[in-house]
Amino acid sequence: MSAVILALIAGAVIGLALGALGGGGSVLAVPALIYLLGFTPVAATTASLVIVSVTSATALSAHARDGHVRWRTGLLFAAAGIGPAMLGGALAGRLPAAVLTLTFALVAAVAALRMLRPGPAAENTAPVRPGRAAAAGAGLGAVTGVLGVGGGFLAVPALVNVLGMRMRAAVGTSLLVITVNSLAALAMRAGTAEGLDWAVIAPFAGAAVLGAWDGKRLSARLPGGVLQRVFAFVLLAVAGVMLLDAVV
Repeated sequence: MSAVILALIAGAVIGLALGALGGGGSVLAVPALIYLLGFTPVAATTASLVIVSVTSATALSAHARDGHVRWRTGLLFAAAGIGPAMLGGALAGRLPAAVLTLTFALVAAVAALRMLRPGPAAENTAPVRPGRAAAAGAGLGAVTGVLGVGGGFLAVPALVNVLGMRMRAAVGTSLLVITVNSLAALAMRAGTAEGLDWAVIAPFAGAAVLGAWDGKRLSARLPGGVLQRVFAFVLLAVAGVMLLDAVV
């Protein structure tokens, strides 16, 4: 199977995840780029930021039209994460590939287990504490910069379990955080973009954008709890594969 066809298939799946779940796209994009398309870990994390930036911005517009984005909380998260994302992006190129893979797997596993824990039954309508939101946003930004992920697979659990959002609001708001953090991290990785195979990345990103629209429609038909469990099990599977690859 040609690289372009593999890129189209992987992009469609990842776009579906981003559109429906508000995260998980980049945590799936990185292993797809490495194991299916032969990218190095550093090149894969940079390429995933390009793909996820474009896809999450597209999905964000659809969720915003339906009123599922909490802009104030999302912008606070995103603003707090810009600096750490840029610092993490500068650090990532100096880390060994095995360390990146192992850290990626462990972070994904922790996020998945957190998502499987029972969440709040209803949305927390009390004002969000700025310090709490900023601290969570800074942590997400650092992870985005180092691991080359949008951070949605951590943003969704944080928004649901830490700040008490319902799943649909967390999905939409996380897309705002992903877009800003990904662009900030990408700005610090300009040097690693040289030599990327754009003939593969372009169809990958195009298929992801189209998949995100389908994912948005899917999210409107499924209960939030189902989306949360699907998200968690996908993350656990990806974490297991990458953990084996890092230690074997």
